[in-house]
Amino acid sequence: MSDRTARLDVTGMTCANCAATVEDALGDLDGVTSVDVNAATDESQVEYDSERTSLAAIYDAVEDAGYGAVSATTTVAITDLRCANCAESNETALEGTPGVIEAEVNYATDEAQVRYNPADADRADLYGTIERAGYTPVREESDDADENEDARDVARQEEIRHQRNRFLFGAVLSLPLLAIMADHLLDLGLIGDAVLGIPTEWIAFALATPVQIALGKPFYENSYRALATNGRANMDVLIMLGSTTAYVFSVAVVIGLLPAQTYFDTAALILVFITLGNYLEARSKGQAGEAIRSLLEMEAETATVVREEDGRTVEEEVPLEDVEVGDRMKARPGEQIPTDGVVVDGNSAVDESMVTGESVPVEKGEGDEVIGSTVNQNGVLVVEATQVGEETAIQQLVRRVKDAQSRQPDIQRVADRISAYFVPAVIGNAVLWGLLWWQFPQALAGFVNSLPLWGPLGGGPAVVGGTLGVAEFSIVVFASAVLIACPCALGLATPAATMVGTAIGARNGVLFEGGDVLERVRDVDAVVFDKTGTLTQGEMELTDVVPIDAAADGGAVADGGALEPREITEEFVLGAAASAESASEHPLAQAIVEGARERGVDVEEPAAFENVPGKGVVAETSHGEVVVGNRGLLAERGIDVGPAEATMDELEREGKTAVLVAVDGRLVGVLADADTVKDSAERAVADLRGRGLDVWMITGDNERTARAVAERVGIDPDQVKAGVLPEDKADAVEASQEEGRAMMVGDGVNDAPALATAYVGCAIGSGTDVAIEAADVTLMRDDPADVLKAIRVSDATLRKIKQNLFWALGYNTVMIPLASLGLLEPVLAAAAMAASSVSVLTNSLAFRSYEPEEDYRLLGFLRP
Repeated sequence: MSDRTARLDVTGMTCANCAATVEDALGDLDGVTSVDVNAATDESQVEYDSERTSLAAIYDAVEDAGYGAVSATTTVAITDLRCANCAESNETALEGTPGVIEAEVNYATDEAQVRYNPADADRADLYGTIERAGYTPVREESDDADENEDARDVARQEEIRHQRNRFLFGAVLSLPLLAIMADHLLDLGLIGDAVLGIPTEWIAFALATPVQIALGKPFYENSYRALATNGRANMDVLIMLGSTTAYVFSVAVVIGLLPAQTYFDTAALILVFITLGNYLEARSKGQAGEAIRSLLEMEAETATVVREEDGRTVEEEVPLEDVEVGDRMKARPGEQIPTDGVVVDGNSAVDESMVTGESVPVEKGEGDEVIGSTVNQNGVLVVEATQVGEETAIQQLVRRVKDAQSRQPDIQRVADRISAYFVPAVIGNAVLWGLLWWQFPQALAGFVNSLPLWGPLGGGPAVVGGTLGVAEFSIVVFASAVLIACPCALGLATPAATMVGTAIGARNGVLFEGGDVLERVRDVDAVVFDKTGTLTQGEMELTDVVPIDAAADGGAVADGGALEPREITEEFVLGAAASAESASEHPLAQAIVEGARERGVDVEEPAAFENVPGKGVVAETSHGEVVVGNRGLLAERGIDVGPAEATMDELEREGKTAVLVAVDGRLVGVLADADTVKDSAERAVADLRGRGLDVWMITGDNERTARAVAERVGIDPDQVKAGVLPEDKADAVEASQEEGRAMMVGDGVNDAPALATAYVGCAIGSGTDVAIEAADVTLMRDDPADVLKAIRVSDATLRKIKQNLFWALGYNTVMIPLASLGLLEPVLAAAAMAASSVSVLTNSLAFRSYEPEEDYRLLGFLRP
């Protein structure tokens, strides 16, 4: 039994009953032996058996009970991950650390993302765990994100330099070995059996031994840790076995224990080629992370802060980290806007392409939001800071991209499962074929000679019958078989492409919550759009005021309780409606109020106000009791809407949203608001349908208005769901995906339940609204056409992943049998092994130039 104690800070408890609820939820977990929850201190202490339950399960139980538990998430860079098995070893070690809830280690980015309980663990504990597992974390002592990023860059560059220097050292010593090998193989007679009286075998020994020690040292150390500490074999074990076999065999030949030729050149060149592969791989990983670094490099370094001192306006240039919320900053033409804020003075066009992917500068004026680090084009802007430091849009964007890269697609789990069994299987295969060649050389030689392709090429059987003995050839087969297998390429196939794909998305204003989301997006069958603010501008404008003479006394209505009749005019209808709606925050209400003020109509505060969700409002005003809403609301109050039906029908056919107005139980008029369809909406719908996707629209508007908008953008009338209340949108989405998988596209606020219900939730942002919790995908621009960008990036990334897996699996499928049949020299196997990882990374890096405006369909090495 493995006992642990976890101390949790629980949030959301307000009384002893809350504590009892949490206590019961935790006590029901299998493996929990003791629970103590204190409502006064908001703390919980849980004793549990870590072999029967996990800290993650404990956190889930608290959240399922309706409360929260404080956790922290951090990213730790690891400099010496060499394969997917290394990443898995670190992941296992971290998740076994007391206080760690969950950990994901990404081999492509050389980073571990760890969620932990800050009451029981800290970064120092994580560093210690990684070091005990045999790897090197980048220790970050500062809380400053930029400094930490610099530390990682320094560590990454140091690793690149280290691998380069090791390769150059090995290459210099191995070149003479290569010359000796070429002379003997080609029988040139230029070198002979001795140089200056020293046998070439001893010269080879003298050159190969430093290479074996210097270049082989990290492989031996990592192999020992992998086997002794982590209990599993990794790629280093394969390299160690192949190189050591060749070296030890050659030493035995030199000292006279075996009558055979030496393989010092093979032993050395194996390490040289693998080190070269590590160097190229480290460089490629650095290039793959350039998208994030380039975003951070675009951040402004200083800000011109404007202050009032002694009645004078003073401008002072200060470091960006000194800017505080509320500070006013001046951005001149050509300068960067230092941080997120609101324009308080000036007009200009701002280039936001670095964040939103929008190539056309956006006009900004007083009251408009601006994004930090974007470039002011012409006029002078004075901006009041609203977000600083890590809360700015660009920092949130970087954080979202990093989080996305740490969460891998489900297809990676298949590769991980293969990798977990890969190395032991490769060693077993190598041992098996080495023994078979030793015991049955002639039978196997005959079999290989009978093959139509390989026999005529002079493969293994010719060697067995010629210069090599049976035992010697068996060792060659063993060394080749362990060296040719490459789990690295398999482990890199998915994360390398995911890293590039998420960066491409960010560059184009599309943020994926994780690699798993990136995978799901391409599988959607239908796209469900919310109407207001998604397909339309979401900015309603009062267009029509139509008085209706429906009063029984000939069109008069009591005004403020007065006995004198008053004629029902546009001014009266609008004044009554605007006064009632002035307490509402609904876009329709705001448009009515704004329209009244623009027309010079007085708007008063209501004495009483009731909002009827999805139907309208009821208010007490000086005009009397005013009801403004849809047919259903007036019908509930016994008001006959028949006289207004023709007017309502006409306005709704024009795509306008019409509302009825009644005063003291009498129908007095109809108002209409209009919402403009976005310019790109029609093209977005057409392109999505062109991909074979069903396109739906959900709205709370009435049927006629909804159909009018649907007709304008190209959505079939039978795929429109109108009159849907906000709380019912999730049910509507659920119904739409009964026969498939739907992407819900909405504004991320009122549509949160629907976004969470959909197979993929896609929130349209505003450039600064990056962290929309309910959404799987966030679009930085208010443009429905970017939905297609998200699908194309997803589709292209998954095709790139499948290409990488094809190369990785195809390489091993072809090469392992060749090595097992004795048709591959160990040194060539080592070179091919190194090349396989580099080829996967190169294929992923070639994907960086992909633009989602283009829709490649061909399966090519360079195209996604």
